Amino acid sequence: METDLNKIKKISNQREKDNWEFRSYLKNCDSSDEEIDSIVHKLYRDIVSEINCQRCANCCKEMVPILDDEDIDKFSRGSGIPLPEFKSKYLIKDKGSNNYTFNKIPCPFLKAKSCSCYAYRPKDCAAYPHLHKNDFTSRLINVIGNCSICPIVFNVLERLKYEFLDYDMEENEDF
Repeated sequence: METDLNKIKKISNQREKDNWEFRSYLKNCDSSDEEIDSIVHKLYRDIVSEINCQRCANCCKEMVPILDDEDIDKFSRGSGIPLPEFKSKYLIKDKGSNNYTFNKIPCPFLKAKSCSCYAYRPKDCAAYPHLHKNDFTSRLINVIGNCSICPIVFNVLERLKYEFLDYDMEENEDF
């Protein structure tokens, strides 16, 4: 299991072409979407039990979550910042939708690798890295993008290759 963010970024960049080929393989393999989801969900449960997201917080440093009106209201109330001030100080309108994103990276509420408003965080943050959801194969573009950011995504993707391609994990000292 690899958790070093520098190594993860480097290995993900080195394997980018392989990851895109694996995406194509998954889209066209004989396994059903339900079978693939089942394998991903099991891998996710196994890996997430060994990695503490709150110690990493790399997603908070690199990602821009989408916030809907419900998220904004909850976050504003939870943080004690009046809604108009919260919107003007921290948010920008997402192009092409009625949603918002934070106006800067890293997240303005990230304090020392911890969310200062964790109990009020947006749904997009709470659901990250989205590997518990169904329809994994329809989200593979995001998965490949996230594998260089999130140790959980990286390890799930690498182990998924092993499951499907008889990938030689012994050959890769990263695991």
